[in-house]
Amino acid sequence: MDRLSLFGALFALVAIFGGNYIEGGAVDTLINGAAAVIVFGGTLGAGLLQTPAVDMRRALSIAPWVFRPPDLDFNQGIEKVVGWSMHARRYGLLGLEKQAEVEDDEFLKKGLQLIADGSELEAIRDIMEVELHVREQRDLQAAKFFESMGGYAPTIGIIGAVMGLIHVMTNLANPSSLGSGIATAFVATIYGVAIANLLLLPIASKLRAIVFSGYQYREMMLEGMLSIAQGHNPVAIRVKLEGYLK
Repeated sequence: MDRLSLFGALFALVAIFGGNYIEGGAVDTLINGAAAVIVFGGTLGAGLLQTPAVDMRRALSIAPWVFRPPDLDFNQGIEKVVGWSMHARRYGLLGLEKQAEVEDDEFLKKGLQLIADGSELEAIRDIMEVELHVREQRDLQAAKFFESMGGYAPTIGIIGAVMGLIHVMTNLANPSSLGSGIATAFVATIYGVAIANLLLLPIASKLRAIVFSGYQYREMMLEGMLSIAQGHNPVAIRVKLEGYLK
């Protein structure tokens, strides 16, 4: 669990509602069903219209990374590669086939299997780099689903505000309906700006950072596997991969 992200989300909510309370406002003044339907529904609809189904499904699958990011331990990865290197020096590259069988990560499993099969170094690099770049681009496209909705939300909020004002203007003869119309107008704007800047855009930025970190980790592991295929010394491999440590 990423406690910092959870703390950030809670802190933002406390700041908003706390500031409203300090100003003498009540919580129920920020709750408006009509405004919520307009902003949340319109924003989601615009995001679905822009995003291909495959990217949307991927976006929903990686959304939990915001609070539970993948466990990518660079130091542990280096130790794993060094262990593979020592195993290969003792049993030969073919011995990495058994290491591939017990490896959970499909990317690493494929790399080890290619090495064990005796594939050419450039062929291994080409195959693995294609998968590396495709995975990165796929995840970045998924993150754009939240970024695009973050761009639409404030505008949808303005649409809600205009609709609320139209409702007010068409009911000037009925003073009892003016309050709800004005509330919808202003609350819709708040909803649009708030979900964009406190939820959607931060989620997109966090996911992009996680995707970049994952790319670096797999790039490091690929360099390690290629070094094993070239027969480099385990100590030299360790020194090389330590350049990826933050």
